[in-house]
Amino acid sequence: MSLDQLIYNCKKNNTKAQSELYKLFSGKLFSLCLKYSRNYAEAEDNLQDAFVTIFKKIDQYKNKGSFEGWLKRITINTALQRYRHENVFEIINEENIEDEGVAIEDNDDVSLDYLLKIIQELPDRYRLVFNLYVLDGYSHNDVAELLNITTGTSKSNLARARQILKTKITDYKMGQQSQSL
Repeated sequence: MSLDQLIYNCKKNNTKAQSELYKLFSGKLFSLCLKYSRNYAEAEDNLQDAFVTIFKKIDQYKNKGSFEGWLKRITINTALQRYRHENVFEIINEENIEDEGVAIEDNDDVSLDYLLKIIQELPDRYRLVFNLYVLDGYSHNDVAELLNITTGTSKSNLARARQILKTKITDYKMGQQSQSL
């Protein structure tokens, strides 16, 4: 069955089509949920909530643009909704925070699993901004709008996230070097 037919059937509340759509996209969307969640169980909850929203709003998808992009937007917004009502952000007035990148030298020493693990360990405010800005390519203005914070707060939280990651990576690499001696 084509994706267009699958979407059409989901709009008709066909549970078999909904199940098929879930099987088709749940893996990708779960990976996205993991980026924005504190842990695996919360990611599962976010995925479930996202699919509930997807099936409720599927009539709003007008077959224009990427359907997967539409799914991802709903999934990110669902995960972020959990944090919008919590006071997880440190609000600042500074609008001129420098946006420095964290350079990882000799990247072969740090596994992707370790990088994902330390990103997930970041405090909520830093993890959300880092994921939106660095991994999903949103601008600071977009991040600020999505999270209901200022652009300066987005920049500040990103700078702090990068500093924490840089420290953890440096410590990890130092530990690796001492083990090999």
